Amino acid sequence: MDFFTIVLLIAGLALLVIGAELLVKGSSSLAAMAGISPLVIGLTIVAYGTSSPEMAVSVMSAWSGQADIAVGNVVGSNIFNALFILGVSALIAPLTVALQLVRLDVPIMIGVSALMLIFGVDGKISKVDGGILFIGGILYTLFLIYQSRKERDRNVQEEYAKFGRPTVTQWLLDIFLIIAGLVLLVLGSRWLVDSAIAIARTFGLSELIIGLTIVAAGTSLPELATSAMASFRGERDIAVGNVVGSNIFNILAVLGLSALVSPEGINVSNAALRFDIPVMIAVAIVCLPIFFTGYRIGRREGGLFLAYYVIYTVYLVLNSTGHQDLPIFSKVLLFGVIPLTIFGLAIATLQAIKKEGRRRIM
Repeated sequence: MDFFTIVLLIAGLALLVIGAELLVKGSSSLAAMAGISPLVIGLTIVAYGTSSPEMAVSVMSAWSGQADIAVGNVVGSNIFNALFILGVSALIAPLTVALQLVRLDVPIMIGVSALMLIFGVDGKISKVDGGILFIGGILYTLFLIYQSRKERDRNVQEEYAKFGRPTVTQWLLDIFLIIAGLVLLVLGSRWLVDSAIAIARTFGLSELIIGLTIVAAGTSLPELATSAMASFRGERDIAVGNVVGSNIFNILAVLGLSALVSPEGINVSNAALRFDIPVMIAVAIVCLPIFFTGYRIGRREGGLFLAYYVIYTVYLVLNSTGHQDLPIFSKVLLFGVIPLTIFGLAIATLQAIKKEGRRRIM
């Protein structure tokens, strides 16, 4: 690890922040001019654009035979997106959750997460599995585009009316901002991930751990920067839609294409099957009751998400180093954190159902 590696790390972070600002500004303006809801823009253009580093890293890793990094990048990024990014964004400003996310997109996120486990239970994501996932990504995108054409949101139409008839110059400027933002995000992620991997390898971490932590967090920084910036600017549909859309895209498109380009599909380690993929599924499931109990993510929920991510990361570090406190930490998780979480979610869900029932009666 030398001075140049540190400089590359800092430069990558700077490009991520600038790129996120350009991407959010251009995409939100484009959404208003086109009469399309920011949620759909967040689920498609922003989500797919900020997931391009995951695509580049996972595809390259699969092509070169580093399956653990490819799988760890997808799984780790999804966990990081849901816990860390939503947590930070909610701490900046409470996030409003659109009804479409609760009814459609989060259930899809849960479904594709479970599908990844089903496909990988034999120890491999085959080319056929990858093809199914990739086709699913295309169909999901086409469905979102179809839904956006049926958009009848009054607020969106009012915002569209403010612009009047958009000029060619306005369209080109917003498109330029989006493209410039994506270029800076990809370049910044590349620099950051390369430097982070160099730093991590000096400590002798495994490829799976590098993929689940350093690479996953590094390639997810565009989502972090974009969602945090969107939350700060008040574009909260983009902030939430970006995370959910990115998680769906990571499994369907990123993992699917990685399996297709890999010489013999992608091997899935027993460690990922036993722990990391189930955690990813559990995180996706936890999002649903939190999302629909009030259709918002408050600062309390944001802090809870961040705490869960810290717990997950600590477990990975203890497990990878064979620390003597791992058994105690595992028991605390198994008999303390997990039961309390389930109990809390059950209470919140029942309260939300009762509240909805009273509202319908009135």
